[in-house]
Amino acid sequence: MINRQMTSLSGRRSDHSPAVRLGQDAVSAVKLSQALTAEIDAWAETHEITRSDAISRLLAIGLHASRPAAPSRPRIRDSVAIEQIAIRQIDQMLDPGLPADERERRIRRLIEGPPEFAAARIDLPKHPA
Repeated sequence: MINRQMTSLSGRRSDHSPAVRLGQDAVSAVKLSQALTAEIDAWAETHEITRSDAISRLLAIGLHASRPAAPSRPRIRDSVAIEQIAIRQIDQMLDPGLPADERERRIRRLIEGPPEFAAARIDLPKHPA
């Protein structure tokens, strides 16, 4: 009988946590420093809202801002395409006054790496000695 009276007076169902009311948002207690509370109160005052609404809005803003942006370009997984992009970039960086054969040698050396490290590369097939 006491349970029914409490339920009808408070509007809560007895099988739910007292913090969760039917048809309403949950109430959460948070511990905030005095400095942070003062900043929130100042923000709430400039926006003419309550502290509770200010905390909700600031959390929504923060959560929305922290979402990672979608990549602007699709990722290239084709090794040939990746190599072609690297060659174009290196070619743009090289001195245009270099002879064509020297440009090609420098590009190949940068793309393939120095020959003394060829044995250590995991992307190249191993040749029997």
